[in-house]
Amino acid sequence: MARGITPRRPSRSGRHEAARRATRGSGSTLPGKKLLSLAATKSSIAKARVAKKTAANGDYNPTAPERVAEILKRLDATYPGVTCALQHQSAWQLLVATILSAQCTDVRVNIVTPELFKKYPTVEDMAAASPEQIEPDIRSTGFFRNKSKSLVGAAKKIVQDFRGEVPSGMGELLSLPGVARKTANVVLGTWFRKGVGVVVDTHVTRIARRLELTRAEDAPKIEQDLMRVIPQSKWIDFAHQLIWHGRSLCYARKPKCAECPLENICHAADKTWSTVPIHKSAAP
Repeated sequence: MARGITPRRPSRSGRHEAARRATRGSGSTLPGKKLLSLAATKSSIAKARVAKKTAANGDYNPTAPERVAEILKRLDATYPGVTCALQHQSAWQLLVATILSAQCTDVRVNIVTPELFKKYPTVEDMAAASPEQIEPDIRSTGFFRNKSKSLVGAAKKIVQDFRGEVPSGMGELLSLPGVARKTANVVLGTWFRKGVGVVVDTHVTRIARRLELTRAEDAPKIEQDLMRVIPQSKWIDFAHQLIWHGRSLCYARKPKCAECPLENICHAADKTWSTVPIHKSAAP
């Protein structure tokens, strides 16, 4: 720097500093505005993702009346005229067979009941027996001690309170020892043709959840969900059809999805073969 030359001092007014800040900040925003801009960008991205997901799913509603009607139509075509697999010739025999079917296959029950009904042909004969007498005859069905007590107890109550006739009302049936709602629904629907509920067994539970007709896990809630979406006129047949479907195709393990008439409207998470998207929530 040449001698005698003094550098010019900045103005005390601050005009130069203000101009310098303005130049440095041109093309940018203040910190607060940056945060707002970032939030707006994130919001736009989130909305775009939701819109994309909605478009992909096509506003999918698993219990839409149109979808439920299609399920029922295909079940009718695949399992026309199906009924209960338990062999019986009276309401009493059906009640006995249904009590024995708890935690047991229908095949095993159908092996046991013919001899049981020969030995105890009427409800009065069963009421006159003791649980210990019946235990050997039903041992192979499992839980035979509890089941023998239920059979004798139900027989005695029918003889004493209902003149030897199996009652045809839900409340009356539930008053019998060993009879829960599933058993009552089987008797009312199959023998008396009264659709007052939906039979919910392991097959119905598994398939209804796979078809996303319910997300409940316990039978009472599953039944209520199904009663809301299935027309009452179909309650009896629908349960029988799902039970047969579970035995023939929709197994608990390795279901035969490639052969299933419901395949292209089923999004079950455990499908073995699929032509449609899989839904994680559609779990058995």
